Amino acid sequence: MSINVSGTEGYAENAQSLIEQWQEISFENSHRPVMHLLPIPPAYILDVGAGIGTDAAALGAMGHTVVAVEPVDALRVAGIRLHSSSRIQWVDDSLPDLMFVRSQCRKFDLVMLSAVWMHLNEDERRRAMSTVSFLLREGAMVVMSLRHGPIPEGRRMFEVSAAETIRLASAHGFSTVLNIRTQSIQRGNQRAGVTWSRLAFVKRSGLD
Repeated sequence: MSINVSGTEGYAENAQSLIEQWQEISFENSHRPVMHLLPIPPAYILDVGAGIGTDAAALGAMGHTVVAVEPVDALRVAGIRLHSSSRIQWVDDSLPDLMFVRSQCRKFDLVMLSAVWMHLNEDERRRAMSTVSFLLREGAMVVMSLRHGPIPEGRRMFEVSAAETIRLASAHGFSTVLNIRTQSIQRGNQRAGVTWSRLAFVKRSGLD
């Protein structure tokens, strides 16, 4: 069951409040620092940890085709209800291996990893980076955000630095194109001193 997926601790239990909270956050506000990096539509995008589908819906509205991966049943069901679109395929899968997605033998133009990476431990992050590299075509991009600050009660999170992530990405054939630190857009997180690293990597040629 979804609640047993490593890294999702605390999400199923608090799904209803999170669904309400996340509906107030827009794609544009969340991703302003990386909007200039998004591919020209139509592109094939993998949104890992899609939550209630805010990002997937916005990307679909731009003309992209999106595979929205969400392992927490309550969040995925809410996403399907809130964002019914022929451009979004909802999938119950999870990092570090994304076994179902990998089984489809498709290559993506962009992988979105928003507020996902810090839920994985060191070994899982190594495996996940290999998985992401496998799923991206040559010259494609991965965009991710890393949370820094107090860990909410009941959640499984690790303090993961941008520097560590850049080294890991480089070892798996990626070049860094973005590395910036931003404040949280959520008021509660702002009061708690939460900040985010926004990272983007391009898969180097000759690695498929």
